[in-house]
Amino acid sequence: MKENQFRKDFPIFAETGVTYLDSAATSQRPQVVIDAEREFNEKMNANPLRGLYGISIEATDAYENARETVKEFIGADSAREIIFTRNASESLNLVAYSYACSVLKPGDTVLTTIMEHHSNILPWRMAAERTGARVEYLEPEHDGTFTDAELQKKIVKGVKIVAVGHVSNVLGCINPVKKISDMAHAVGAVTVVDAAQSAPHMKVDVKELGADFLVFSGHKLMAPFGIGVLYGRRELLEEMPPFLRGGEMIEYVTHDTEKWAELPHKFEAGTVNATGAYGLDRAIKYLKNVGFDFIRETEDRLTSIIFEEAATLPYFHILGSDDPKNHNGIVSFTIDGVHPHDISSILDGDKICIRAGHHCAQPLLEYLGESSTARASLYLYNTEEDVRFFMDKVKNIRGIMGYGN
Repeated sequence: MKENQFRKDFPIFAETGVTYLDSAATSQRPQVVIDAEREFNEKMNANPLRGLYGISIEATDAYENARETVKEFIGADSAREIIFTRNASESLNLVAYSYACSVLKPGDTVLTTIMEHHSNILPWRMAAERTGARVEYLEPEHDGTFTDAELQKKIVKGVKIVAVGHVSNVLGCINPVKKISDMAHAVGAVTVVDAAQSAPHMKVDVKELGADFLVFSGHKLMAPFGIGVLYGRRELLEEMPPFLRGGEMIEYVTHDTEKWAELPHKFEAGTVNATGAYGLDRAIKYLKNVGFDFIRETEDRLTSIIFEEAATLPYFHILGSDDPKNHNGIVSFTIDGVHPHDISSILDGDKICIRAGHHCAQPLLEYLGESSTARASLYLYNTEEDVRFFMDKVKNIRGIMGYGN
């Protein structure tokens, strides 16, 4: 078996002995990120952006350096275009409240896809309800691909916002974001790209994608919980009102007037998660050291093993493309006669960690004729031993449930 040189960097595996196949939900953290959180708390734990004393200035520098790291990571023009949030969901809500609710009018359309995470559906429904706009959906083929006819039919005049996930958290397919962005811009719409499932696994460049807004979460990218990113084109962010109001997002406040702070702080009210940002900075640098080529090769190779093993099991059904290279390390599956929750519980007996349920993508599962699935998802630290152990234990599940061999 091919050795994974990076696995040793993740202490959870030695500490717990788990076979972790749930990285689409959250990733594990390497020691350098764990150390970064400790370092911040031990050496510079002060409120950033406020104090004029040494450790507060260090905390501010660490926080703003993380913003520069994110800017470079996604190819933004300016660090002022990088807003720190709690997660991708909050980033999408920020755009919906501050941008969509400001520009949408009765009869306008927000176009998203039926395969989106709920966080890229519900904020747009809210904005539509408040403004008299409507939400419509692009519908894919069952392998997750969109036909040109579907795109041409739906991306038309009257569409003001197109919100699309870069990679499906159920099917693992890569959506044609650049093509969709070009078509959206041609009819006067802006694009919002949910990169939560792509940023940890592949190069994401906001200009190459044509993204007007782009979001991702740190915790899927080996960073701590509670830190997320919103990228927005500067000219759009400048015109948007704040999402939250409070400390540090103002230039001044008088008895009856206020002036908002300059970007990006206009959108970062209150005490910020500087520890999380510092961890995100280290996570991105670690990710760059690993390299996306290694991640792609690892995930494709291990997904292919799952597919090969699954082909020998007539009761094991994989959703999405028949090509393992089109799954980006995400394998959603069902087993005849066994509920996904039972699949997960049985595998947990062998310390195998997978996801079971609707994956916060109920419209897609309904569209595919499923109520729930089990999902194994891979990342850079997984090994051939992981996936072979997983598939060996899968073969026992129907017997445990009383179906025999």
